[in-house]
Amino acid sequence: MGSLIDRVGIVTGSGRGIGKAIAEAMLHEGAKVVISDMNEELVKQTADELKQKGGQVLGLVCNVTVTESIEKMVETVVNSWGRIDILVNNAGITRDALFMRMTEEQWQAVIDTNLSSAFKVTKPVVKVMSKQREGRIINIASTSGVHGNFGQANYAAAKAGLVGFTKTIALEYASRNITCNAVAPGFIDTAMTQALSQDVVTKILDKVPLGRMGTPDDIAKAVLFFAGPGAYVTGQVLEVNGGLYT
Repeated sequence: MGSLIDRVGIVTGSGRGIGKAIAEAMLHEGAKVVISDMNEELVKQTADELKQKGGQVLGLVCNVTVTESIEKMVETVVNSWGRIDILVNNAGITRDALFMRMTEEQWQAVIDTNLSSAFKVTKPVVKVMSKQREGRIINIASTSGVHGNFGQANYAAAKAGLVGFTKTIALEYASRNITCNAVAPGFIDTAMTQALSQDVVTKILDKVPLGRMGTPDDIAKAVLFFAGPGAYVTGQVLEVNGGLYT
């Protein structure tokens, strides 16, 4: 405990699931953490829950597809805590459909929320980090973005784009001591995967050498590695998938 003492971190889409686990792990390591989500009730509930566990938490409603909403969030964080050290671009949605049945609306909604949002959120945050000459950016990608997946042309394309975005930001901002890496989860036990039928889950697990779905905590541990002060790593994608696709 304590590797992130006095660090300030923003985790988008952190009202529940993987984002919440990441925020909680950062808080446990001493960081001041921003809970950010579109759902006001969820933001308040999660922020209150984490505050009770100790540490400093700021709950902010933010729509990561709207520039004005993002700028307001960043301004509030800087006014409250004076700096931003860690950004985790985690917010994401799925709108699955086989390619020929996928609508333009389904395609665009996923691109906007899972890819364009990272551009929009990172832009004002990296300005703050550049002035500090220090920062850690971690993007939550997906094994789907590396390997593709049936019924997820939109999701896979967005996450693949996020990988390219990660590597470019890493190159452009290394001179300012800002690292940018990505964590690519495999099948993780969240609300998204809990909606799958047991038959589908069984077929998935048959392909996972470790024989289980991952947990949000598994992803949080990977994020902590990239968020820490000693990681001589940038522009990398770490798949956390239990050996799937090995």
